[in-house]
Amino acid sequence: MTAPEKKIVRPYGDTTGDGMVQVSFTLPVPHDKRAEGAAVQLANKMGIDPAMLVHAKQMGDGFTFFVVYGRVNHLVDLSAVQVVERDFPLLSAKEVNAVVKQRLRRKLSVVGACIGTDAHTVGIDAILNVKGIAGEKGLEYYRELKVSNLGAQVSVPELVEAARREKADAVLVSQVVTQRDAHLHNTREMSAAFREAMPAGKRPLLIVGGPRFDETMTGELGVDRIFGRGTTPGEVASYLVHALITDKKVKR
Repeated sequence: MTAPEKKIVRPYGDTTGDGMVQVSFTLPVPHDKRAEGAAVQLANKMGIDPAMLVHAKQMGDGFTFFVVYGRVNHLVDLSAVQVVERDFPLLSAKEVNAVVKQRLRRKLSVVGACIGTDAHTVGIDAILNVKGIAGEKGLEYYRELKVSNLGAQVSVPELVEAARREKADAVLVSQVVTQRDAHLHNTREMSAAFREAMPAGKRPLLIVGGPRFDETMTGELGVDRIFGRGTTPGEVASYLVHALITDKKVKR
């Protein structure tokens, strides 16, 4: 087997390989000339040189939002980039229903929620609700899936009890609130609770999703799969079929 081709790239702004990037950040200072100078100094320390301040706006008392544009000299080695590749085929709704009906011979039970103090249901609703997202219908549309959407601010004990009550094959959790790594703490608490409440062979598949998750952290967080931004209902449905049925992990 030949080694993967090594390809080095540099950011693109106005012309190929010019190294130009744009970054935004907030500093806890009121908007004045000193604040703008501080923003440029920070950008310089980040390796942006020269750094051009293109936008500054006060965000309430004592906070200013900045946008800085400039050149970096950093290079990216594409051969060293590690990502989680999709390892299952994408199926249509019709194909998902057919596999569940033929192989499982009962409805596949899915329980979804936003846990902790997270009240942002847009993610879980996009995956579960019939209306779905971007013209693709959610899991409630799949006739061979039984979906229970618990909504927002569900405690971990409530989620475990709902999964037990619904005999869930899979639990889907959406986490949008990420301040102080709340999404990581909540996920670890959830996975620990399921490990304590149910033996390994009886636990549902644990799936989390949200814009700030690192998809390589499944082992560290104690879950089976992490989905990032841009995930579609079809991807989730296809993964459920792959992990629970074709990979023969489903409870009989």
